[in-house]
Amino acid sequence: MKRRKIPVALGFALALASPLTAAADETEALKSEVEQLKAQNRIIMERLEATADMLESMQGGTQMSAAGASGAGHDHAMLGTGTTMRDRTFGIHGSTGNTTVGGYGELHYNNWTNKSSDPTAEDVKEIDLHRFILFMGHEFTDRIRFWSELEVEHAYIKDTSSGSAPGEVSIEQAFLEFDLTPDLAARAGVLLIPVGFINETHEPPTFYGVERPNVEKYIIPTTWREGGAGLTGRFGQGFSYDVLGHSGLMVSAPDYKIRGGRTGAGEAPADDLAATARLNWAGMPGLQLGVAGQYQSDITQGTDPAAGSATLLSGTLVWQVSRFTLRGLYATWRLSGNGPKLVGADEQTGWYLEPSWLVTPKLGVFARYSEWDNSVNSPSGPTDYAQIDAGFNYWPHENVVLKFNYQDQSAPTATADEYDGFSLGVGYMF
Repeated sequence: MKRRKIPVALGFALALASPLTAAADETEALKSEVEQLKAQNRIIMERLEATADMLESMQGGTQMSAAGASGAGHDHAMLGTGTTMRDRTFGIHGSTGNTTVGGYGELHYNNWTNKSSDPTAEDVKEIDLHRFILFMGHEFTDRIRFWSELEVEHAYIKDTSSGSAPGEVSIEQAFLEFDLTPDLAARAGVLLIPVGFINETHEPPTFYGVERPNVEKYIIPTTWREGGAGLTGRFGQGFSYDVLGHSGLMVSAPDYKIRGGRTGAGEAPADDLAATARLNWAGMPGLQLGVAGQYQSDITQGTDPAAGSATLLSGTLVWQVSRFTLRGLYATWRLSGNGPKLVGADEQTGWYLEPSWLVTPKLGVFARYSEWDNSVNSPSGPTDYAQIDAGFNYWPHENVVLKFNYQDQSAPTATADEYDGFSLGVGYMF
């Protein structure tokens, strides 16, 4: 009987040992988890310290901005004395707000034959990086922002004694915008004049044709920018408006052509300022109407006593039904004074109509008929031009476009330049 108690005791001991062994295994597993948690905690603490350093840097920039508001922060000697490496490198720049970078550009190939009877007339066969633009905007707060565009035209500029290089570098726009209410904002800086279609919205994927419409080149002198300030807002059912006071044009004899009067807000003469107003209505689906006007009491900035005031009136129409769109524009200038009147430049007028059809979301076809004249009342005979354009746009991406169009131009006289031919273009925006 005693021998039977040994196996029973062994079984009882083994039964007790099994939970102890399992408990020991669980203890080791818990130790392993604890070590893993410690390692993760060290990583989290390192990240928190890095975040604290970044926040400290931002706070330092904010403090410097606050110092600037009191007059001390604008001392350039302080820019390299921040408490962090970032502050010592960049000072107050880029420490607050949201910055946006973008751009657009276009490359053109023009193959035009000059039909003029003038033996010195030349054809146009060229490839041109017509525009390369960098955009930068910054939101200081949700109600204060800055917009700007830096433009390079014709690929490059060159410092030559004759000034023969084709290109230029210019500020296309650079202004501050302040939201006064949800429907009203104030702007100040270098502004695009709110007239026509192309002057404000001219990214290549947004319009048909390789070159911009001639009416929005010779009558509305796109790209047209001036230094000034104004208000932009909206009201009612689909109404929007712009009101600006700004630097004016400075045209000159003998032709008084509007395009030649642009000053680009670079040390622009301000003897005589101009005012522009625009009203748009888009209260009906598929229909947009707009009217705009400008007045300047002396369009030569006091340099020509034979010239006087100038008034611009323009209207725009957009009508869209399904895939069909019709755009139309009319613009006319009236210049006072005997100087413009003697050469017929007291009236300068142009208009165009442009129907288009979106064949697919990626392919659209268009035609355009346009007329323009910078000396409507010329005593020496007709000076009006007309042109028919037809072609297509192909968008492999909504912000990338390939373009083709053919143009047939009619000149006022046999000896005037008259260009017929085709153009190819590629453009983008981002």
